[in-house]
Amino acid sequence: MPQAATSLTYFKLIAAMFMWGGTWIAGRIIAQEVAAPLAVASLRFVLAGLVVAAFAVSSGRRLPLPAGRQEWGVMAALAFTGVFLYGLCFFYGLQHLAAGRGALVVALNPVMVALLAWLFGQEKMSATKGLGIAIAMAGCLTVIGNGEPLALLQGSVGLGEWLILGCALSWASYTFIGRRVSQTLPALAVTLYASLLGALFLSIAAVFQGDIAPAEWSLKVWASMGFLAIFGTAMAYTWFTSAVHQIGVARASVFINLVPVFAVLQAAVLLDERLGLSVLAGGLLVIAGVWLTSYRKETT
Repeated sequence: MPQAATSLTYFKLIAAMFMWGGTWIAGRIIAQEVAAPLAVASLRFVLAGLVVAAFAVSSGRRLPLPAGRQEWGVMAALAFTGVFLYGLCFFYGLQHLAAGRGALVVALNPVMVALLAWLFGQEKMSATKGLGIAIAMAGCLTVIGNGEPLALLQGSVGLGEWLILGCALSWASYTFIGRRVSQTLPALAVTLYASLLGALFLSIAAVFQGDIAPAEWSLKVWASMGFLAIFGTAMAYTWFTSAVHQIGVARASVFINLVPVFAVLQAAVLLDERLGLSVLAGGLLVIAGVWLTSYRKETT
């Protein structure tokens, strides 16, 4: 029985990474078909919040409210960085950039989190971690520059690349801020409240943006939004959180390196995207650097 449970845990963990890889394909489809995608982004997180709430009720889990103004402030910061800013950069970035390249850039997230933790004095910088950061940064520059590592430094990078970099920075900020609130609130509660608050921010922005016409959205757009909400947000996050509880955060986090791999493969099959060898090599450098940055020696 323990072996069966462990096998199921790893299956769900890999499936969650596959679904997170698929969010880039769904996002690319929406970004290509909807000129003003903020309303789609808002509905995504409303639906995701409802799915998380339904799961919590059906499983008998209690989702306490944030206690006091300070925790609500942290929750608003999570919603602003990880939902509003990320959603804005995600959809508009994918209007200009292929899904596979975008996923390879955002694979830099753990490196950015490590840098923030070091800058704010929360973690020490080891030689191995520093080497991993340098390798991942070199790979990221190669991917952003479409095979030219110095393109960003030379100012020859377009809006799409900058927006996807904004994705990575906003999600790193979300992860860094989330460390604080996760000590007092369960993960499902954080996901629920951040999703709903972020959806509110996106809704306000969508109203100002205008051009909200859900009746004109194609079946592909609705299906992509449903995938993002149910599979890419609610289900994948739940399965990842469950795996963290069973095998630990360090071991579970290593599997996140599969997300850009799955994204590139799915983009090639579903969107007929073909990335150059230099871009793929840059992506491998990013993944290798992230692995080194996240590496922890086992202690007994």
